[in-house]
Amino acid sequence: MKHICKKLVVLWLGVMAYAANAEVQIYITEGRDDARPVAVVPFKFESASEVKVEPPHDFAQIIANDLERSGKFKPVEIAELPQSPNQITEVDIDAWKELGVDGVVYGIVKETAPGKYMVSYDLIDPYNDKAVMESNIPSGSYPLVDQSFHLMVLKTKLVNSDNFRWAAHIAADEIYEALTGERGAFATQIAYVQVDRLAAKPYNLNVADSDGFNQTNVFSSKRPIMSPTWSPDGNKLAYVSFENGRSEIFIQTIATGQRELIASYKGFNSAPAWSPDGTKMAMVLSKDGNPELYVMDLASKKLSRLTRHYAIDTEPSWNPDGKSLIFTSDRGGKPQIYSVSLAGGDAERVTFEGRYNAGAEFAPDGKTIVMVHQNNGNFHVAAQDIDTGNLTVLTKTSLDESLSVAPNSSMIIFSTVDGRQKVLSAVSMDGRFKARLPANVGEVKAPAWSPYIL
Repeated sequence: MKHICKKLVVLWLGVMAYAANAEVQIYITEGRDDARPVAVVPFKFESASEVKVEPPHDFAQIIANDLERSGKFKPVEIAELPQSPNQITEVDIDAWKELGVDGVVYGIVKETAPGKYMVSYDLIDPYNDKAVMESNIPSGSYPLVDQSFHLMVLKTKLVNSDNFRWAAHIAADEIYEALTGERGAFATQIAYVQVDRLAAKPYNLNVADSDGFNQTNVFSSKRPIMSPTWSPDGNKLAYVSFENGRSEIFIQTIATGQRELIASYKGFNSAPAWSPDGTKMAMVLSKDGNPELYVMDLASKKLSRLTRHYAIDTEPSWNPDGKSLIFTSDRGGKPQIYSVSLAGGDAERVTFEGRYNAGAEFAPDGKTIVMVHQNNGNFHVAAQDIDTGNLTVLTKTSLDESLSVAPNSSMIIFSTVDGRQKVLSAVSMDGRFKARLPANVGEVKAPAWSPYIL
């Protein structure tokens, strides 16, 4: 089989209590048969206290879950591990070679005071006895034993109950980067709109960690909320709210809740998109009659108009270089993706395959644009290579919309329909790994992946 199907299998196998605590759960619907095998050994817990209180979360399990939902790794079942080391001197290199794993993670969680912990963890490559020399691990920080030459990551962190899960996501990022050479995106967040039609305020803008845990409500309303987008520093969200009976664009500081109304012009105020340097906001306004692209200087609130066409221009997305935008327009008769420079000039068509391409977004690495592409009456997530123009359909679902790309350009999160309900889904940039992210309550839509938080 080219793909390993895991229909309706919770990503956190064996830890169903964890999934029950997540506001948005993650189910793998299609995995990769070439996912790299890794071993994550359960961490040893130590406490100096007479009353032993287990840490708030399973640090090792969070790492294993993160690696698996990247689509690139397949953690070995705990029952199949040949040993359970907690420090480098206990590692049997030959046993891990025989198991055939590309990496082994192990560690210790030590309670230093109530609610405070020191977490130590290592990553080794069983096949590379020069790994430590290729890493940034300082000499003298590890014992001079043969196993130490296999070290790829050697870390110790002080954490508390409040940031315990986040510290585990950071550890997963470090391990992912050591194994792939690419920065991880587990210590990130996702904003999304959750709709519970039975609530007094059914429309909720929420933020959760990338694995669906630690949901925080940012704003609630009796009327629709749309198009959340992150500031480049990860501290603010811009979004469209209909709370006053019409579309308006707000900026809200997540930590304080402070809100600023930046666009309430006559007609439509929609599709905000932050510039890469955070100083400008692209948006769609119809104040002059037709929906057109504008760019607002956020300091002066001065507007610059980018498009002038009788067609509908909407859904702007910034090129990572900050010099141009792509957008959706039906100026050719059907919705397609166009590009326009901030320096001026005519818009240029970007997509040519298919009769419908819309809602495009640049991948942060600037190599790809992703979009909603219509094929045989169905709406799929697709990716187009910037250099070649080749377009690849990534999903098999039929009503995909509102996509957002992870800051390391490895995954795409989007809204789709499961049965009659809107859910979030994710797909890898190559289309070989897929997951579904339904909410415990109501519907979820309009996801926006945060930039790197660190």
